[in-house]
Amino acid sequence: MNYEPVIGLEIHAQLRTQSKLFCACSTAFGAAPNTNICAVCTGQPGALPVLNRTAVEFALRAGLATHCTIAETSVFARKNYFYPDLPKGYQISQYDQPLCEHGYLDCAIDDRTKRVSITRIHMEEDAGKSLHDVVGAAGSCVDLNRSSVPLIEIVSGPDLRSADECVAYLKTMRTLLMYLGICDGNMQEGSLRCDANVSLRPVGTEKFGTRAELKNINSFRFLEHAIAFEIERQTEILRSGGTVIQETRLWDEKAGRSESMRSKEEAHDYRYFPDPDLPPLIVAREWIEKTRAELPELPEAKIARYHSELGLSAYDARVITAEQSLAQYFERAVHGNSAPKKIANWLTTELVGRLNTDGTTLADTKVQPADLGALVNLIESGKISGKIAKTVFDEMYQTGATPDTIVARDGLAQVSDTGTLEKAIDDIMAAQAENVALYRSGKISVLGFFVGQVMKATKGQANPQLLNELLKRKLGGA
Repeated sequence: MNYEPVIGLEIHAQLRTQSKLFCACSTAFGAAPNTNICAVCTGQPGALPVLNRTAVEFALRAGLATHCTIAETSVFARKNYFYPDLPKGYQISQYDQPLCEHGYLDCAIDDRTKRVSITRIHMEEDAGKSLHDVVGAAGSCVDLNRSSVPLIEIVSGPDLRSADECVAYLKTMRTLLMYLGICDGNMQEGSLRCDANVSLRPVGTEKFGTRAELKNINSFRFLEHAIAFEIERQTEILRSGGTVIQETRLWDEKAGRSESMRSKEEAHDYRYFPDPDLPPLIVAREWIEKTRAELPELPEAKIARYHSELGLSAYDARVITAEQSLAQYFERAVHGNSAPKKIANWLTTELVGRLNTDGTTLADTKVQPADLGALVNLIESGKISGKIAKTVFDEMYQTGATPDTIVARDGLAQVSDTGTLEKAIDDIMAAQAENVALYRSGKISVLGFFVGQVMKATKGQANPQLLNELLKRKLGGA
């Protein structure tokens, strides 16, 4: 029997606020353990939470950008469970009355677009962090710096069918959150992570199978590997006549497998109830519409504009918009330039290709956006050839010098003077009478030989178009 994977992702995105969700403690990453804490985020008796308005603003942006319905009234609840990094014994989250519901996100997957439904986006506080490898410690330690850092949890519908689709969806969501300015997308630091709910069902059926939840995955590669492994694991169980157990599993990248962590909890296991210390969150319609009006140009709109106004292919537009910094660089480079498609090619092929080879990022490059645009202008105006442009670009990449400076300093301007080129052609024709005769007898492939000879004589600086025109006329006897 053949089985179809049914997958949904729960993405946890840390919001880029300066203070925590319910107190004024810093959210800065990398501080010494247990230094960004107070009575509120460590759950001391009598301490009362106060909601961070900026966190609500950021959650609104996420909901509006993903076409969600925004609830004007939402409620924070207590999710009760025991864990050493949760000092209160409960996590403050939204349960049956979330801020955002019923949205979607379109994702480009190969040459198609897939719409992934978003069941809900709710706000919650993060837990602390258990540390199991502290030097000198007799056992595990707990760092509560992360406790009460604001998160949104973005819950997709069960719409994904493969590891590749999951990775594409997560990448698209990460890009969107970064464009919105509400999450830095740093998966290594835990700013963005996800859980994956994976089940299988016989192909052609509608009923869902028993799902396993893969917890706290913090890289695209881990997500791809974990889901592929889980699909294979469940397939083997079902085909051997076994039963998949509903459970939570942890992915071990080094071992290349997931391990059972605990049986999967249901909502009632957490004994949710409205937090008595927090009143319902009321979001006025005016605030929602003001936030909607202030949203930046988002990736899909930018892709459409690059395609319709700048003539970029859908592929190039998606490559450039995949990273906000790349799109910003591109827009500065094309400002006032009439050749955006050629700039896109130089950016994605030459500059990004070189950066990838060197293991560096766009933030490190010495090539300024305006200078890349100027380089393309030199090619378009005929001042330098494409071949010489690559030499100029190499120097720009190494030193940060402007293309005009390099061309003037090194005498790289293209030779477009008719008299100069005609003299070079005449000299070469006089020395190559036999090849001239071959051309005139009908062997036109000899033209390439003469182009090469003139280019050599002019150090590669002859204007190719003008050179071809002059050669054809002179070799033809005109």
